Amino acid sequence: MKAHAPFVDIHQPVVDALRAGKPIVALESTIITHGMPYPANAEMAAKVERIIEDEGATPATIAVIDGRLKIGLGSAERDELARAKDVMKLSRADLGFAIAERRTGGTTVAATMIAAHLAGISVFATGGIGGVHKGAEKTFDISADLEELSQTPVIVVSAGAKAILDIEKTLEVLETKGVPVVGYSSDTMPAFWSRNSPFKAPLRLDSAAAIAKFHTTRRALGLTGGMLIANPVPEQDEIAADIMAVHIAAAQDAATREGIVGKSVTPYLLAKILELTNGLSLKTNIALVENNARLAAQIARALNVSK
Repeated sequence: MKAHAPFVDIHQPVVDALRAGKPIVALESTIITHGMPYPANAEMAAKVERIIEDEGATPATIAVIDGRLKIGLGSAERDELARAKDVMKLSRADLGFAIAERRTGGTTVAATMIAAHLAGISVFATGGIGGVHKGAEKTFDISADLEELSQTPVIVVSAGAKAILDIEKTLEVLETKGVPVVGYSSDTMPAFWSRNSPFKAPLRLDSAAAIAKFHTTRRALGLTGGMLIANPVPEQDEIAADIMAVHIAAAQDAATREGIVGKSVTPYLLAKILELTNGLSLKTNIALVENNARLAAQIARALNVSK
């Protein structure tokens, strides 16, 4: 276990797992604070942790609560976070601010990677990463998640970039930054709610053991940064890409009309798509997060075997 700052609280089950060298999976918290309404967010968070435990790993949901960086949450803390209002959405730029000012915030992919690495956790499960927003050639709206993937050595298991983003440009940026993007049992990139996008996955691996071996080989070579595992949503839970394209376009038009910009764009679009799909997008979102948590736990176990 790495040394950590005095403002970090590591939940006791995570401490025990770190000391024993047992597999651990980090989980972000913006999906709780900004991604889903209550009580669906609380129910999802509890179920995802149970899935990781059932797979033989320890879950570590990461958040900032009253200025304390929490590596793992108890059930009461998790439920309190799920009910919280007006919490910050934290990335690399404002993680330290929230801690210094004793604020509460959900951690994005970037902030969760930072915290996981600080604690010595190598695997992280999320829904979808941030990326290059459509129209970024004018707005320069590119998520800090991509920069974090290039420099922080954590395996991120997701259903690809959120489909509201420009997947093609996101892949280009990841390639430029030297981030391996691995399709899990898939030759094409998933599109979050849908199993396939028009874009090829740069690499493909078909087992947790192969992903763990790839990670340890990169570390042995001295290669910095993390890797992105693109895990398609289960077939029975997906929403067809052509259907989602109509809803995404309508949501983006609404965001433009209402002048939504910056960090507010993603939560606005997700909420609008939830409305347009009559709740179906939330069901798929939950299914893909559960699917990613399961694979992440299997990778964490495989990493332990390969040590």
